[in-house]
Amino acid sequence: MTGYLTPAGVGRGEYDEKRSRFLGCVWPVATEEEARARIEETRKQYYDARHNCFCYLLRSGTVRYGDDGEPQGTAGQPMLNVFQSEGLTDLCCVVTRYFGGVLLGAGGLVRAYTAAAKAALSDAGVKQMALWREYAVPCPYPLYERVKRLLDAHEAVVTDTDYGADVRFSALLRYDRAEAFEAALRDLSAGGIQAAPGGERFQGVRIR
Repeated sequence: MTGYLTPAGVGRGEYDEKRSRFLGCVWPVATEEEARARIEETRKQYYDARHNCFCYLLRSGTVRYGDDGEPQGTAGQPMLNVFQSEGLTDLCCVVTRYFGGVLLGAGGLVRAYTAAAKAALSDAGVKQMALWREYAVPCPYPLYERVKRLLDAHEAVVTDTDYGADVRFSALLRYDRAEAFEAALRDLSAGGIQAAPGGERFQGVRIR
């Protein structure tokens, strides 16, 4: 099953520019119906706002955005660019604007909607959906830093570190990186460290 990146949860952020407030919210979604429901919920919640601009993109290839009365290309598209540049999918984002009485111009609007979308994404975090393999990695203390760097180099997600007689890392490796990690660990330790593989499962793991 092919992996992908998506928001780790619901995220909210705010950006203020010349008395205008831009309230960003992002959700992980699986269908267009779910995305449209989130947009409608936000419009009802912020019924008194001047604009509720949106974007959503799905693994099915569906991509939609709307400027909700803002000049064309100054809201929905810049918001969409935030997520496309990060390689994310299966998400919906709405940025609500409360107008502060001062026109921002096209550049100011692009900057504000981009900033609000980024703030919401930063709050949500990012998870990687992939097939992961669990590992228990024993490590003598003299090799601690080198093994830790090796885990980082293979994009492992360390879920626990036990400091006993030796160090013991509990880690998740993407399936497509697992065999290379095992081989690199053997080379690093001249065969002295054997990572014990556990179960495999397709799941989301937060990476930032």
